[in-house]
Amino acid sequence: MKMDKNLETMLLTHLVKSEAYTRQVLPFLRPEYFSIEHRAVFKAICNYVADYNSMPTGDAIEIELQNANSSAEVIQLSADAFNADPHPDIQWMIDKSETWCQEQAMGLALSESIEIYQGNVKDKDRGAIPSILQDALAVSFDSSVGHNYKADAEARYDAYHAKANKVKFDLEKLNEITKGGFEDKSMNVFMAGPGVGKSLFMCHIAAAALSQGKNVLYVTLEMAEEKIGQRIDANLMNLEMDAVERLDRKEYLSKAHQAVARSNGDLFIKQYPTSSANVNHIRALIEELKLKQKFVPDMICIDYLNIMSSARLRSIGGAVNSYSLIKSIAEEVRGLAVECGVPIVTATQVNRDGWNSSDVEMDNVSESFGLPATADFMMALIQTPELADQGKILCKQLKNRYNDMNKCRKFVVGVDKARMKLFDAE
Repeated sequence: MKMDKNLETMLLTHLVKSEAYTRQVLPFLRPEYFSIEHRAVFKAICNYVADYNSMPTGDAIEIELQNANSSAEVIQLSADAFNADPHPDIQWMIDKSETWCQEQAMGLALSESIEIYQGNVKDKDRGAIPSILQDALAVSFDSSVGHNYKADAEARYDAYHAKANKVKFDLEKLNEITKGGFEDKSMNVFMAGPGVGKSLFMCHIAAAALSQGKNVLYVTLEMAEEKIGQRIDANLMNLEMDAVERLDRKEYLSKAHQAVARSNGDLFIKQYPTSSANVNHIRALIEELKLKQKFVPDMICIDYLNIMSSARLRSIGGAVNSYSLIKSIAEEVRGLAVECGVPIVTATQVNRDGWNSSDVEMDNVSESFGLPATADFMMALIQTPELADQGKILCKQLKNRYNDMNKCRKFVVGVDKARMKLFDAE
């Protein structure tokens, strides 16, 4: 990777001489962008600013470098940075620094991609390369200082009346409580006990979105891809699952083609082993589908969140408690929704106290309360023996950022488990 040591020295000079430059640029600089010698000085400056929230002095940085047993060359670089004069045009220097950061980021990304391509990186495969390059291309200095309440009233009004992009339902009550469907950049969670219908709900929502012409990515960590496909078949073909299996090849392909013809959307189903996949695997999958299949999802279903792994934390040997682990996974999944600009639909289990409860509450969530704290929408699915006999599921809102959830806190939907379908019910 090409290093411009004169420019690096100028960067260090501005970091210790210009507070306006430092406050704007320092958050975007990374140690690996610098050569080895300049990197040591940069780290010392960063640590000082972080610890004392003020501009460093030459003596302080020199002492820090000496304590770190830095070489005479590094200490001289620090002295050169403090003795030089900053460029008089700070904006020019900021622009120059942004370009330099972009070049360094791309150089690092290309080097890492080559290592991955050659098989020298154990924890990443070639599917991660597009994401690495995309992150490097996205490097830029964010010059926005936020929303000015007084000056941006007109923009705020336009935002109030802009039509949000939503994935609608074919269920009246769900559309009502979400004001027309799940919004982009949201994480939506269904919570239920074993066998109540978490996967059924998700498969129905995926099938409904597909029928609207939406592209759906369905990630399963529990059931096989073919089993999820069979549930979608039963829903779209309006056949019982056993009947789908009994179709001969010609009948099945005819009905499958009819189901596809009714939609302009596409559906990809990907299975990962339980607890083996995190958001980085899904992110790499999305990039691979985009490159190989020209497929960009409008909605992502993850079945289900609790049996994912975290990209940041590891639970090997019980070193990480379940609260921290699930909270971390939830934050990563919601971050993926924001990054991709689509709604993510997932599910979670109730705890043991909620298994047989006829009125599930927020504190019945299993493993971590960090999940409902992170979700945009959360709904409990409840089915007592009486409701099962009636072919109904009770839906109870637990959290709703789309609407006032007290307007319709509870309602029932009809369920046909044989056909994997939901329908409006009194």
